[in-house]
Amino acid sequence: MPAVPTSALLASSATTPFDATTLPHDISAAIPSPSVSSFQLGPLTIHFYALCILVGIIIAIVLTNRRLTARGVEDWQVLDIATLAVPMAIVFARIYHVITHYTDYFGPGRNPWNPFEPGSVWAIWEGGIAIFGSLIGGTLGAWIMCRRLGLKLTTLLDALAPGLILAQACGRFGNWFNQELFGLPTTLPWGLEIDPGNPAIPLGTSPGTLFHPTFLYEVIWNSLGALVLLYLGRKIFFQWGRLFAVYLMWYGAGRIVWESIRIDPSFVILGLRTNVWGAIGAVALGVIIMAVQYKRHPEPEESPFIPGREPQPADD
Repeated sequence: MPAVPTSALLASSATTPFDATTLPHDISAAIPSPSVSSFQLGPLTIHFYALCILVGIIIAIVLTNRRLTARGVEDWQVLDIATLAVPMAIVFARIYHVITHYTDYFGPGRNPWNPFEPGSVWAIWEGGIAIFGSLIGGTLGAWIMCRRLGLKLTTLLDALAPGLILAQACGRFGNWFNQELFGLPTTLPWGLEIDPGNPAIPLGTSPGTLFHPTFLYEVIWNSLGALVLLYLGRKIFFQWGRLFAVYLMWYGAGRIVWESIRIDPSFVILGLRTNVWGAIGAVALGVIIMAVQYKRHPEPEESPFIPGREPQPADD
């Protein structure tokens, strides 16, 4: 199979036509995209994108609960935290996406505030939530609930890290069902088929062109990250938020790569997509948390509870 010059691929963008005739490929070996993204259940339309996110949330909650109870936290107290953290994560994720892609929602002929119109800011089922926004909202909600419950936020974040990155892996399958957020054209045997009418395909792209399955790259990267985090989580050193710092660095490093080969429209700042900057920020924040917490807390995190807020034994 002839090699494609890297420079030719990196020079491409969502607004520049591709000469796909220079990209030979074997479509028989390609990864197909699902032909449907939803199904009807009575009067309801169930979107696979939403189901993927829901499965991810369940996995994160179950795994986090198991890890918290191993530290002495009451069984399923994580549900109390999730009642606020999960909705705030989803809301902030949507807000972040709309802000960083506002031309998709605002402009001539658009009615972004009508929930019954396709492409409205409320139509989260069509796709469009950002992990960096969810991290901000979810962490804020978790902090509020941890303060109420007397639980250290660092304990929760360390317990959450493996489940969170697995949840993100599940969510990426939703992008596959929606045929969105794919990468540059490729001749690799695992190229992704995309329906010809997909609006994200650059003008001038030849029919049958395959694209990098960035959703799959992130699924694999995040799944490996979960294994790494589960292993490191057994080490006393990775307490006081340091395991969550590893999560930020691992996820951010991978996201820099996958985001750099995506061709969906994005704001560009100093030559980099906004989500690349977000990923760089995640890596930097992880490094800062690791350094600060190592200096502040070289000792083991003996208790998951805020001092003075430990649960009291029940009276006989």
